[in-house]
This record gives sequence, C-alpha cells and structure tokens, in this order.
Amino acid sequence: MKKFWQNIVMNKLLLHICCGVCAVGLINKFKQDGVKVTGYFYNPNIHPFMEFRKRLRAVEVLSEQEKLPVHYETAYGLDEFLVAVAPYGKIWAKERCLKCYEMRLLKTAQKAKELGFDSFTSTMIVSPQQNQAVIKNIGENIAKATGIGFKYEAVTDLYHECKELAKKRQLYRQQYCGCVFSEYERYAGRDDKLVRE
Repeated sequence: MKKFWQNIVMNKLLLHICCGVCAVGLINKFKQDGVKVTGYFYNPNIHPFMEFRKRLRAVEVLSEQEKLPVHYETAYGLDEFLVAVAPYGKIWAKERCLKCYEMRLLKTAQKAKELGFDSFTSTMIVSPQQNQAVIKNIGENIAKATGIGFKYEAVTDLYHECKELAKKRQLYRQQYCGCVFSEYERYAGRDDKLVRE
C-alpha cells in the first residue's frame, strides 16, 4: 500500500500536535518512512489551564527527545475556544467536535502557508476516539480553500503503540480529549465515544 507521505517533499510537512501521546508513534512512523517533519502545537480546546500546561510540556519534552522542530502557540485559548463552540456545548457534541477540528486544522493550514510548507496533517488521525471521517472531510475542504495539501491516512492502528511509547518515555498521558466538556463526560462516567458517533 502506498503511504500517504511518500510524495511529500522533505521538510515541507507541518504536523499539528495535540498531545505527546499521539505524536510519539506518528513521528516514529515518519522516521521509518524517511520523512522529516516539523511540529505545530495549537490547541485552544485544552482545558483547564493546568491540563493545557501539562500537554504543552509533554510536547516540549518530546521535541527535545526527538530533536523535532516545533512551532508553539502558548497562549491559553479559553476565550477563543468558547466563542467557537459555546453555542453547541455538551448537548450538541457532534457540532462542538466539528468546530474544534475545524478551528485547529484551519489554523494549522494557515500556519503551514505562512511558513512555506506545502502540506499539513494532525496527530488527531491517530486516535480511534476521534471521528476520522469528519477529520478527513474537514482537512480536505481546508486544503481546497487554502491551497495547502492535507495528508491523511487511517493510522489509528498506531494508537496502542503510541500509548506504550509514551509510557516508556514517561510522557504525560491525558485522561480525556481536551475540552471542559470532554472532561465532564470522562469523569461523570459517560461513554465519551457517544459524542463522536
């Protein structure tokens, strides 16, 4: 099977990184396939503040371990996130997640364009807990609108490897998707898969 990154010009792929856990396995796969990648941390969805700091620090540690260049958006994005998703809240979870995907993928494509990359992808493609069909569709629509290629392949089979690698590397491993709504769903005992069906 042809790998989605085989045609990528070296050093021209910007990888949106939402957490160290999903990134570690995907970066390892890039290395095996001979692809060099630059990371981009932009996650206004991650709350509360200390959770945001833990995930940011995990990416910084991973960047140091892998000698991976990463561009960081370090501002805590509570206001930005709530403006984008507040109309949907926990009741309209499908729309909320869609807006969250859209916000982060669009910003990544814009950053890729600004920095001279010709393509982008996201560590979200690793997680079986995310709606992969929606991510693919949003990414492809953004690619058409921006002229920056969205590189997608179903690589959710890497998820368990990612978790094991993160554990061995002693990277912070989060317990919920990122937003305050997903935190509530996780700790209130609800099945958080329901929100992404």
